Amino acid sequence: MGEMHRDQIIGSLITIASVIVIIVYAWILFFTEWSLLLMRITAFIAVAGVLGILAWIGYTLATTPPPKPIEEIEKELEEELEKVETSGEEQKKEAE
Repeated sequence: MGEMHRDQIIGSLITIASVIVIIVYAWILFFTEWSLLLMRITAFIAVAGVLGILAWIGYTLATTPPPKPIEEIEKELEEELEKVETSGEEQKKEAE
C-alpha cells in the first residue's frame, strides 16, 4: 500500500471525526439529561440554515437587475450583423 496523499488524509480525518460526532451526539441524545436541549439546538440550526439560504436567495433576486428583453438583444444582434455585412461588402469592393 502506497503513501497517502494529502486529500486522502483529510478525507480520512473528516470521516473519523464525523463518526465520533455521531457517536457523541447519539450518546447525549439517548443517555443524558441534555437530550431536550440537544434536540432544540439541532432543530434551531436546521431551521436557521434553511431560512438563511432562502433569505440569501431572496436577497439575490431582489438586488439583481433584470435581464434585457430578448427583443432588445435580437435587435442589437441584427444591427451588429448588418455592420459586419456592410463592412465585408466594402472590403470586397476595395479589393477589386
